[in-house]
Amino acid sequence: MRILFIGDIMGRSGREALETYLPVLREKLEPDVVIVNGENAAHGKGISPKICKGFYDLGVDCITTGNHIWDQREIIPYIDKDKKLLRPVNFPDGTPGQGAYEHQLADGRSILIVNAMGRLFMDPLDDPFAVVHKLLEERTITNFNKTVFVDFHAETTSEKMSFGHHFDGRVSAVIGTHTHVPTADAHVLVGGTAYMTDAGMSGDYDSVIGVRKEIAVHKFVKKMPGEKFIPASGPGMLCGAFVVTDDGTGLAQSIEPVRIGTGLAETMPE
Repeated sequence: MRILFIGDIMGRSGREALETYLPVLREKLEPDVVIVNGENAAHGKGISPKICKGFYDLGVDCITTGNHIWDQREIIPYIDKDKKLLRPVNFPDGTPGQGAYEHQLADGRSILIVNAMGRLFMDPLDDPFAVVHKLLEERTITNFNKTVFVDFHAETTSEKMSFGHHFDGRVSAVIGTHTHVPTADAHVLVGGTAYMTDAGMSGDYDSVIGVRKEIAVHKFVKKMPGEKFIPASGPGMLCGAFVVTDDGTGLAQSIEPVRIGTGLAETMPE
């Protein structure tokens, strides 16, 4: 299976980059499934039903999120109606929405997409290691449903790496989000799981993790309250990863970073 994952969409710049470059990537890479992290898509804080529809119209198959999932209040009554919009699976029982979605391909193959969130320097949610372990234990994996993709939304590299190694050989891919900086460690772990610490942000890189740089710099230099964080609005870059898995085993054959647009050096899978 050919999986295209796009990292955190940051504000209008990120949305415009997705609209511009996703058709290019679909034509070049011919992905079977497209997954996008959209938790910063609405003005850098959360996502709205309208933005979700726009993503689906572009050909996105599933939207993952993270700690900003509830920032747009209108998403709370909406999320139960949209099974393709995920919130972290380790929110407490009774939280609206779901943390996993099984996407069915036209040819009969399927992929289980899981969204989990770390706990170091983040909200104290349930243990993501235990919750995902239980989820995998409860599922019956058939020959046509061995592909499992995990977006692990976490702050620290150590927690992300530990999560990847813990589930190595049990899932097809673990790709980190949240820190908005693409890492150079995309590789297949020894057990066959594709791993990347952070897919990177999709948005304006002439910024501080997507925020207007003068606002962020002022906060560090002056140590005083300033303007609220506003997403940078210049030309955007789309960042993510492209994973190819073996349909027989569900394990990864390859993972390569994807960067297209303005800001960083572009890179594209062969």
